[in-house]
Order: sequence, then C-alpha cells, then structure tokens
Amino acid sequence: MLSVKHISKRYGAQPVLRGIELAVAAGEFISLLGPSGCGKTTLLRILCGIETPDTGSILLQGQDITRQPASQRRFGVVFQSYALFPNLTVAQNVSYGLQDLGRRERAARALEMLALVGLAEQAHKYPAQLSGGQQQRVALARALAPRPRLLLLDEPLSALDAQVRAGLRSEIRRLQKQLGITTLMVTHDQDEALSMSDRVVLMHQGQVEQQGSPQALYARPASPFAAGFVGKMNLLPALVVAGGRARVGAQELACDTHGFKTGSPVLLGLRPEAIALRPLPSTFPAQAQPNCLPAEVLDTVFLGPCTLVRLRCEALGAEHVLEAELPTARDAQLPAWLQGGAGRPAQVLLEIPREALHALAQPLSMRAEPATVFSQAVPA
Repeated sequence: MLSVKHISKRYGAQPVLRGIELAVAAGEFISLLGPSGCGKTTLLRILCGIETPDTGSILLQGQDITRQPASQRRFGVVFQSYALFPNLTVAQNVSYGLQDLGRRERAARALEMLALVGLAEQAHKYPAQLSGGQQQRVALARALAPRPRLLLLDEPLSALDAQVRAGLRSEIRRLQKQLGITTLMVTHDQDEALSMSDRVVLMHQGQVEQQGSPQALYARPASPFAAGFVGKMNLLPALVVAGGRARVGAQELACDTHGFKTGSPVLLGLRPEAIALRPLPSTFPAQAQPNCLPAEVLDTVFLGPCTLVRLRCEALGAEHVLEAELPTARDAQLPAWLQGGAGRPAQVLLEIPREALHALAQPLSMRAEPATVFSQAVPA
C-alpha cells in the first residue's frame, strides 16, 4: 500500500535520515521504534506531509505523494499532546474534520466514532473535563472520523501513566484490527512496539537497523544495538574457537556460531530469562558440562513477576557480571539456596542453554584489546 524509497533528510549539516526504505502492506500495524534522535519522528512528519525529504519518494498505492500537501493526503494523525480544541465539546472536536458532510451527518459520524472508543456519553463535555486517557481516545476518534487511508500515531501514549497506557495499547490495537486501517506508530517504548505491532522497524542514527515481527526481533537480534534496545541482554565478548564453540575468558561455551569463522571475535548475547540457576552441589566435578558453571550471587532485586539475580562467574572473568531473571514463586519468597548465610554470598550452579547464546558481530571498537573480558547487561 505504501512505499518509502530512499528517503533522506538533513537539518543543516546534520543528517537525520539516511536512505530509508520501507514497504507497508494494507491493514498492517507497524511501529517505528528507536531512541530519541534516531529520526523516527522526522520520518513520520515526512509521511504526513509536514516535512519534505531532501531525496527519495513516497508512493501511496502507486501514486507519488512526496510533494503532495498534508491536507490532500487524507491521513489521520494522533499526536502525543492530543491537540484538542479546548473551546469545543468532545463531539465538536471529533466532527471538526468532517466539513464536507452535512450537519446531521457530521453529528452522527462523531457519535459513531465516540461510541467506538467508549466515550459516547462524554460527547457534551469539554476536553478539560476529561482525563488524559479519555482525551487521547477523543483524539483517536477525531483522526478516524474522516475514514483516513492511513493512520499515523506519534508517541500517542507517552504522556499517560503506566496503567492507563497499558489499557489504551490493547484498545488501539483492537480498533485497528476492527477497522482494518493501515497504521504506523512512532514510539521509544519497546513494550508498546512488541505488544501492538505486526512488524517493528528498529531505527538507529537515521537508518533502519532491523525490521521484522516482534518475536523475530526479540529472539534473533541482528546487531549489539538491536540486542540491547529490544529487551535486556547480557553481552559477552568471546572468540570463536571451533564450529559451535566460543571462549569467554578461559571458559569454552557451546553455542551457535553459524556464520562466523574460527578466530572471529564475537559477542554472545544471552537473555536474562534464559539462564537457569540451581543449588550448587557439594562436590562440583572439575570436568562438568561446558555450559554449567559455579557462580556467586552478588544481589537480588524483587521486580514483582520476576526476581533479578546478579551473578559473578569466575570461569568467565573476574570482573564479569551476569543478570538472570527467575519467575517469582507463589509465596514471592526466594529459595534458601539463593539467599546465602552467615554473611557469605550464595553459591549456585549456572546453566546456560546452548541455543540461548546468540552470536553477534563484535564492534571494531571492542577489538583493540582482544584479551579483555567483560560483559554487560544492556538496559532496555
């Protein structure tokens, strides 16, 4: 339905978008995900006609709309700030863009859209009389009222508190599926992108870093940036020593090294929830399985559904810290073997499934000192 071809944009000497290519299918929900300054909002502004690209083209169902004014594109846009008219009622706000209809048709369409977002009974009120979540629903109803060809959402939930945000995620997704409207959403929140989208387009420094289904981005990140931005991941500098084996510090680990030659420096990505912890046996064999290692518990952090456990594994490097996540028990208490005693940290058995270690190309900046061993748990 929509084709973005080699879109570039600069502000002065600063490149903001660098040759963006994107194809959007009819009825698809796509999230443009990335940190502040990656160019995702600029791309959205170019799509809706507020900004003009320096190079490239935008095709809507085969028609070039690159230079077409925003008013002629028939796109619905929902902004972070709601952008409602404070002096108009809710119904008047929703019907504002329906000037080509008669008065009765406008009123009927406004009530239809308000009913769709669950606010029909609020039609007579003014925006100031509504909560933030209700105002955003009104903004969504207003964007949908003219039956737009494309719906663009510019961080629509970022101004709301966590509980309201979670509820509106599912509401927006339900409406999008019900109406079958093609939707692009800009967000820096990975939870929003993963939970709402058919496809996530991860952007970094004005380029598309990786795109695919939420499951694919989470399970198979294509770069250290993707691994760190989508979810949390331990990143372990390693050296491929043979097919299916890599060395971290002095320890060899069984892992998938497909695509990397022997001697290649890599980063082994490991999701915290993939790590299994067990009580350390009283006698631990010197020649144990390569991915089963003794470790020391540094601290634990209760997070509700799970408990974060920070670990040091001497076999992988003295300064190395791993993060693991364990599901919270029914009584929300840690097992005794994880708590230690008498002022001494708990000793546990660390199990790393071979299939959980994901090899990534190591950045050039990390290869200057190949003997250095460290890991980091990259924040979401």
